[in-house]
Amino acid sequence: MRESVFAVLGDLSGLSFLDLFSGTGIIALEAASRGAFPIACVEKDPGKFSQLLDNVSLAAERIECKSMPVERFLLRNKIQYSIVFCDPPFPYRHRVDLLDCLANGPSTKPGGLVLIHFPAEDPVPQIVGGLESVDEREYGRSRVRFYRRTA
Repeated sequence: MRESVFAVLGDLSGLSFLDLFSGTGIIALEAASRGAFPIACVEKDPGKFSQLLDNVSLAAERIECKSMPVERFLLRNKIQYSIVFCDPPFPYRHRVDLLDCLANGPSTKPGGLVLIHFPAEDPVPQIVGGLESVDEREYGRSRVRFYRRTA
């Protein structure tokens, strides 16, 4: 899935990247390897956060890491990102609220992309506020939908 998503995104030079529900940071490291900068990660699980810090220390450029719930980060964040990748746990029930926050808050640049990974049996809408679906990829029982922020 990761390789396919980044093949769609291509070269990320000159683009900023926000990785929400970062886990061990593999998505952020892939973004860094494709030229994205600055990059920020948000992960609330203490065990995963420790591994995230270890992993991002391997990157050539500094990757900012925040240990907090994604929802709190989005309420406080003032920085706009070119690409936002969301990989919430599959039981997460607030995907539409998360997308709405990214559509209407400051975290996504106008014209920027929001990608969300979700289970096929729990789809997300094609349009959420100022986010419009521009692509979707299928990976077994999961999907990644690409939105563009229009507003």
